[in-house]
Amino acid sequence: MPADVQPPRILAIHAHPDDVEFQCAGTLALLRQKGCQVTIATMTPGDCGSAELGPREISTIRREEARQAAALIGADCLCLEFRDLSIDHTSEGRRRVTEALRRARPDIVLTAPPVDYMSDHEMTCRLVRDACFNAPIPNYTTQEWDPAPPLDHIPHLYFVDPIEGTDWFGRPAECGFIVDISSTLQTKLDMLACHSSQREWLRRQHGIDEYLEKCRRWSHIRGEQIDAEAGEAFVQYQGHAYPSDNRLLQLLEGPERE
Repeated sequence: MPADVQPPRILAIHAHPDDVEFQCAGTLALLRQKGCQVTIATMTPGDCGSAELGPREISTIRREEARQAAALIGADCLCLEFRDLSIDHTSEGRRRVTEALRRARPDIVLTAPPVDYMSDHEMTCRLVRDACFNAPIPNYTTQEWDPAPPLDHIPHLYFVDPIEGTDWFGRPAECGFIVDISSTLQTKLDMLACHSSQREWLRRQHGIDEYLEKCRRWSHIRGEQIDAEAGEAFVQYQGHAYPSDNRLLQLLEGPERE
């Protein structure tokens, strides 16, 4: 990348604290090594993620865990303050996510897939997709008291894997391309380990007690598909008016990395 060209800005936005870490933190670490400014955003603070603590208490803990995880790669961190199990595809939601995009001003957006095991993930995908389209439109107002200016372009938009790489019926989900994260796998696991309260919740609610190992195994599965130790898969959204050149892959596989 020429010295006078600024690296693209990256926004990774998913439903809950730890979703980004589980699905694309290795790629974010690589992007930080490229000099990109990275923002990790969650739609909710994880307010339903405890059987022992109330919504306010667990949200405080999980916001701090999210900040600690983002700090490991020098990323910014924010929460849009939706509530768990209540993310809806509404006009108010679109405006809130659009405002977040206008403030983060991303060139590349990574978000949840269209089909996943729960509504919060799928609604996040729809809201982010719409916000990417809406954010450059000057007459689309977010109704904030101090709104950020519109973007000057629609960002490149990518969907991460669904959880465990399957659709509603357990069938393998296709991916567009896989990023080799062998060199940043440990960073990804370190970021995920910051979300210790989530491990306790998953053990109780989902019967999962191998939080980090589950992530490691899935990363290895994706990596094997490209003859690498570990990988993360993405699908680029190429709907009408969205950019179609694969800027994310071009950035990661550019001459600096050879």
